[in-house]
Parts: sequence; C-alpha cells; structure tokens
Amino acid sequence: MGNQVVSGNDANVWVNNEIWPDLKSLEYKMTGEFEDVTFLGDPRTYKKYMGFGGEGTLTSNKIRSRGISIMAEAFKTGEMPDIRIVTKIQNRSTGKAERVALLGVIFSEFGASTEAKSISEEELPFTFSDFEILGTM
Repeated sequence: MGNQVVSGNDANVWVNNEIWPDLKSLEYKMTGEFEDVTFLGDPRTYKKYMGFGGEGTLTSNKIRSRGISIMAEAFKTGEMPDIRIVTKIQNRSTGKAERVALLGVIFSEFGASTEAKSISEEELPFTFSDFEILGTM
C-alpha cells in the first residue's frame, strides 16, 4: 500500500510551457466564495455560492532570477504577463497522473531568502482566476 502513495519526487511543474526543475515545493488551492443567506423566522444560516478564487506558492532552490525575470517589468508598467502553470503528480505504481492547469496566474511578489550555511530559496506567491483538470489518478 505504501508504494502507491505519491510523493513530491514524482511531481513536475511547467510555467508557460517551460519545466522548472529547480522547484522544491508547490502549493495551490481553490477556495469557494460563499455569502450568508438568512430568512426571517428561520434561525439557520444558509450559504449561496458566489464563485471561487485560487492561490498558491512556488518555492525554488535559488538558481535563477525567476521572479525578477517575470514580474519586475510588470510591477513597473502595471501590465501583467499571461502566465499558465501546469502541475503533474504521477503515481509510479499505477502509471496514472493528476494534471492541473492553473490559468490567469499573477505572481504577487518576488524576492529571495538566504542565510549563512544554508541553501538560498525564492518564494513566488501567486493567485489564479481559473483552472482545468487535465487528468486524474
């Protein structure tokens, strides 16, 4: 059973069709947005679905100036680039993979983190406006 569990060692991430092999972690989530709905004479609170939003973070071992390369000019001009992230997590024991495309991606900040006797990292938080499920396990 344990061999069927997927791990980050079996994951890949592409940003605008370029694989980013220097990534050490990826996190993303879609969150539903709901409004409370109440009625006179009814003590319950109901929920009305209003849409969704997505956010995440890519963290890389610092090899390149990824954030600066993508976002520096955009932050100065206000013109955000069109960014698409595709994730793939493969289950080697079954050969199946979960693939998701995150669309309308905006990196919200860039920078770096470093300290003595430590690996330098770059964290790129982002939001996204849409997604496509390309494959499931």
